[in-house]
Amino acid sequence: MLLLDLEAEFSIWEQGRVVWSEGASPVAELAYQLALWVQGPAVAREDFALESMQAEEGVIRIVNTGGGWRVGSTFTPDLWTSPVTWDVLVEAIRQFVRSVRAGVASMGIEPSFLAEP
Repeated sequence: MLLLDLEAEFSIWEQGRVVWSEGASPVAELAYQLALWVQGPAVAREDFALESMQAEEGVIRIVNTGGGWRVGSTFTPDLWTSPVTWDVLVEAIRQFVRSVRAGVASMGIEPSFLAEP
C-alpha cells in the first residue's frame, strides 16, 4: 500500500515544548486516518488512536477529556497538549492534512487519496 512508504518527521509541539517527536512517522497514513475520523458522526465521536502497520497503536492519540481534546502518545503518557475545542482541533488537523497533501504532490504523487477533512 502506498501509504506505508510515505514517512516524514512528525512532531507535536505546544508552547515551545515537544509532546511527541518521531523521525520516520507514517504521516500519509496518519493524515488519511485523521481525515476519516473528523468526517465521522459527531454523536458517536470516540477518541482517536493511530492504527498503523508501521507504528504501535496509539503512537498518536487524541482524547476527549471533557474539558476539551488533548493530543499525546502512548510513548509519552505524561505529556499531553492542553485541551482545545473541537473546532480548534479540526482546524489543526485540516492544516496537517493540507501539508501532507502538498508534500505528496511535490513528490509527483496524486494526493487525491487524502480527502480534505
